[in-house]
Amino acid sequence: MLSGGVCDGVLVEYLKQETYEMSVPQNAVCWAEIPVTDLAKGKAFYDSVLQTELEMQDGGPNMMAVFPPASGEGISGHLYPGKPAPRGTGNTVHLVAQEPLEKVMERVIAAGGEVLSPALPVPSGHFFYAQDPDGNSIGFFNYS
Repeated sequence: MLSGGVCDGVLVEYLKQETYEMSVPQNAVCWAEIPVTDLAKGKAFYDSVLQTELEMQDGGPNMMAVFPPASGEGISGHLYPGKPAPRGTGNTVHLVAQEPLEKVMERVIAAGGEVLSPALPVPSGHFFYAQDPDGNSIGFFNYS
């Protein structure tokens, strides 16, 4: 703990020696994590719905299935073995869908998820809300 007495003086001296650069991030989100109870089943759901292949990586304390960014760089996210929030209570992650949303909705249902809304218009495209088989709140977005 660095509070009180001698520790405060040590911290102040340390801070005087260090140079800190403040920067504004390019994006507000740096990555997204979606907890799933079964990584293989979660990967199969998202592979099917998004018509892609999530990449399995051992990048930390657990294996994870990584959403591939289109250019190989940029903001992405991953699935990890974890405990999802109770249905309808967690954050909503929005994922880009490359195909018409009607087809994506069909695949959500076929893969064991639930479609929660129709396609909703926004200035840059359309999206719909869904839940994956673990009850995670997901949005699927298309620029059309």
